Amino acid sequence: MKNSEAIEKRRTFGIIAHPDAGKTTLTEKLLLFGGAIQTAGAVKNNKIKKSATSDFMEIEKQRGISVATSVMAFEYGGKQVNILDTPGHKDFAEDTYRTLTAVDSVILVIDCANGVESQTEKLMEVCRMRKTPVIIFVNKMDREGKDAFTLLDELEEKLDIKVCPLTWPIGMGDRFKGVYNIYEKQLNLFQANKTKISKDIVSISDLKDSQLDEIVGEAPANELREEVEMISGVYDPFNREHYLDAIVAPVFFGSAVNNFGIQELLDTFIEISPSPQGRESDLRMVEPSENKFSGFVFKIHANLDPKHRDRIAFLRIVSGKFERNTFYEHVRLGKKFKFANPTSFMAQDKTVIDDAFPGDVIGLYDTGNFKIGDTLTEGEKLMFKGIPSFSPEIFMELENLDPMKSKQLEKGISQLTDEGVAQLFIQQPGNRKIVGTVGQLQFEVIQYRLHNEYGAQCRFSPKNYHLATWITTADEAQLQKFIATKTGNIAKDKDGNWVFLAETPFLLQMAEQDYPGITFHRTSEFKLD
Repeated sequence: MKNSEAIEKRRTFGIIAHPDAGKTTLTEKLLLFGGAIQTAGAVKNNKIKKSATSDFMEIEKQRGISVATSVMAFEYGGKQVNILDTPGHKDFAEDTYRTLTAVDSVILVIDCANGVESQTEKLMEVCRMRKTPVIIFVNKMDREGKDAFTLLDELEEKLDIKVCPLTWPIGMGDRFKGVYNIYEKQLNLFQANKTKISKDIVSISDLKDSQLDEIVGEAPANELREEVEMISGVYDPFNREHYLDAIVAPVFFGSAVNNFGIQELLDTFIEISPSPQGRESDLRMVEPSENKFSGFVFKIHANLDPKHRDRIAFLRIVSGKFERNTFYEHVRLGKKFKFANPTSFMAQDKTVIDDAFPGDVIGLYDTGNFKIGDTLTEGEKLMFKGIPSFSPEIFMELENLDPMKSKQLEKGISQLTDEGVAQLFIQQPGNRKIVGTVGQLQFEVIQYRLHNEYGAQCRFSPKNYHLATWITTADEAQLQKFIATKTGNIAKDKDGNWVFLAETPFLLQMAEQDYPGITFHRTSEFKLD
């Protein structure tokens, strides 16, 4: 296959949502309609009866939440669809933000009852910042919720984007009969089915058709006709260029759990969504059509398969063609690596591949050479930009409860912090480990995984720190004086960089005033002179 054909064939997108909006259920139903799975497991009341395909960590299955990004690929409508399912929980927003660097478009899931929630607004800000095209799926129309027109107004106001409805619900809650496809001017009515695709009962292309009154009832049919007429008067016709420029967000309505509205969403997505896009590097813009391979690591996951204790770096291909057993330049390390078993994903199922193209996300087995943000190329010394790094907001000291398992604890916390869900700071004397995160739930996940994947028992005790700042200076004498003065607040990160753990904003401000020769960095993405 030529590179140009492969690029045009691919669609790589992320699914984002506030917790409990039904994101994981939608992901699973897209796989069902895409033929990647045969039966879907129902996610109900936050308890998973049969584990959702994209939730592969045991803690996710128990709690009914997604805390790690998973990657799934399938073919549909002549396209290769690459889905990146992201954590919904706000404590794992950092993982979601990084994942957004690896996608070309986004489907944002909204609960029709709750509308736009705080996490949704934050996620949308990142999409706007990157000018990522967004499709909105209003879910759970089989339950009572906000009026569809009210929701559209709320989406425009709170997400600061124009909307364009491409499907429309027939009723809501107990009265919900299905969706009308405005984009195709088509109405497909079928029975709700939570696990399999139903056969169409009837297909109607003309809303004046009397069959509509017979099937859904005269009142709902008339209401649909009136509302569709109102839409054509209020909203501009869909403009694909405006969608690709992130000016307009197409809106779809449905019920993921009952399969309503999924087919319409998937068919339209395949038609209008962007093919793989280029990425900005520190040297230039890299386009997918370039012949030479390049890509970047946006995620690292240890123990994707706990039986094999593997560690996998997720690499988004930006340009050229990736080939198995070919040497590529690891730009940060200045070394060449080749990969014997690169994999593609269907959630936890991995398949070894021989090649991959722009837009694809592949897994590279890693023995500790990769960090998030690393770039692989065919030799050009460039680094891709924009992989965000957050300063921790919560700090805890890691305490070992089983001295006989010290090695397992060391290895476990090292690998888990490499994944980017937490940062590790070492304090002396005593080699004390301070873990910093942006959310409380991460500590629970780390503790659970250390026990279940590494056999290490630990507990966390809170530390009263406000912010971690990385410190650099050309004045070695001033640095040593600062370290000696602030001994209890000094640590080193995993790369050996000095870090000041400030207890309050005031103490940080005083340190900056008292030591003008030292620079206090709010992010770890600084360059040493």
